[in-house]
Amino acid sequence: MNCIRVLKDEDFGLKSIEFNNPRIRYGARGIVIRDDDKIAIFNKSNKNEYKLPGGGVDEGENIEEAFKREVMEETGCEIEIIGRLGTIEEHKSLDNFKQISHVFVGKVINDTNKLELTQKEKDEGAKLLWVTKEEGLRLITDCYENLKESEYENLYHSRFIIKRDKYILEYYINLENK
Repeated sequence: MNCIRVLKDEDFGLKSIEFNNPRIRYGARGIVIRDDDKIAIFNKSNKNEYKLPGGGVDEGENIEEAFKREVMEETGCEIEIIGRLGTIEEHKSLDNFKQISHVFVGKVINDTNKLELTQKEKDEGAKLLWVTKEEGLRLITDCYENLKESEYENLYHSRFIIKRDKYILEYYINLENK
């Protein structure tokens, strides 16, 4: 399977330390696109964070179902998976943590207009935006320097999220332009 990128501490000007039996988490995330060619961007306004829909794979859940579930929770949309872009890895050695995310493209087949936000997401000011791919890339890229910590997540993790999703969206746009 195609690996889009492996993000390491060095990508943020930090020095990696050796992993010692790291925690490993699997994720499912990606591009959600409507008929008007706009994509879903999940904004956590209290953190000034813009990201793509997605999250962790629950125990016993397959990655495709995890992506569909996460998209439903964060966008209120039922989707069909129309593509698989590959994987992207986050090696957070300072937390002894690795995340391997499977990256998909999903097409909206039904919009319920009802988000299923967690308390954490509500506290962080979560809302859904529908924007062009280029606008999404600009929002994700521009928020990096102005990120704010929340009571749930420090800047170390938020910066990985932003760079990860920036690389995913750039990869998708480059594929579309070929």
